[in-house]
Amino acid sequence: MKAAAVSSLAANTWWAEAKTATNAQDSRLMFAGTQTGVSSKGIYAFRWDPSNGELKELGLAVESDNPTFIALSPDGKHLYAANEIDQYEGTKSGSVSGFTIDRAGAKLTHINTVSSAGAGPCHVSVDQTGRALFCADYSGGSAASFHIDQTGKLSEPVSQFHYEGHGPVADRQEATHAHRATVTPDNHYVLINDLGLDCIHIYHLDPATAKLTPNDPQEWSAKPGSGPRALRFHPNGKWAYCLNELTSTIDVLAWDGRTGKLTSLQHVELMPKDYRGESAASEIVIDSSGHFAYAAVRFWDRVVTLSIDPSSGKLAQIGATSCGGKVPRHMTLDPTERWLLVANQASDNIAVIQRDSKTGKLAETGNSFPLIKPQCLVFV
Repeated sequence: MKAAAVSSLAANTWWAEAKTATNAQDSRLMFAGTQTGVSSKGIYAFRWDPSNGELKELGLAVESDNPTFIALSPDGKHLYAANEIDQYEGTKSGSVSGFTIDRAGAKLTHINTVSSAGAGPCHVSVDQTGRALFCADYSGGSAASFHIDQTGKLSEPVSQFHYEGHGPVADRQEATHAHRATVTPDNHYVLINDLGLDCIHIYHLDPATAKLTPNDPQEWSAKPGSGPRALRFHPNGKWAYCLNELTSTIDVLAWDGRTGKLTSLQHVELMPKDYRGESAASEIVIDSSGHFAYAAVRFWDRVVTLSIDPSSGKLAQIGATSCGGKVPRHMTLDPTERWLLVANQASDNIAVIQRDSKTGKLAETGNSFPLIKPQCLVFV
């Protein structure tokens, strides 16, 4: 079954409404998911001051087992976490957890936890109705969907897909590695980036039930050995940007919401031609105006700034700036979009870098705030 297309106007309206809702809430609370261990116990809360780019740690919001990616519900009432573990209740699986947000107390109250139906879940996302959640399991090479009831409680998996095969990079693509579950702007499809198989799996979504069914075409294929990791849509809903971890590149893709098809438009190199060290691209962010994109590259430890052509969606590199630490795992723009916040895993800090919204350029230096093994940053 093919979904009817949603117009660019509808896609733009959705993005405008989302931005308006954020501004209306005057969001100044931020949660950070971490890689847990001796010194880190779960999800931490911070108070954000956009006037000077300052974070004040408010402490542990909730204990949670390795919540390496977190996602906010559309109504801002619930937060969901991918618990990146390989064993859950005696089975070879990770888990997904839901929490109710206490904004005044900067705390999270656990709702429930369910199996992710695959080991090592590394990403979660929520659809626009707030009634469906999706996860990608890295080490399990799988993806699943879940229904969310009115209280925020997660169901057992509604749909699950376990992939088979490998890619040409022996040490990183020895098996499938689902890395990202992205809901399309029209809320009709879910796209699963598969780092191990060099593709994006495409599924049709029934928002009422959270059920996923394979689309026709079933996937988009990247260049062999690319390792598609992250995906972001342009605010106009017409273009998508696939960040490839293994080659530190970006594929610019055209999205056809009528057929659920991705078409390659441009392949962009992020690294300098004379660079000979290790690199692994990790995250891409696009501003709400759709004029600029930012890509983080680990081990090179830079954030690359790119301009977006308003007529074609193609990218042009503006420059590269220090990520303010080591091994940038995740990053996000603050609600004012005057600051870029980067979770630096190896240096145990969150870097706050000032951004010029007119030119897109980032400051050469920024503020730094300590947090053990930060993995994901979400404003609520």
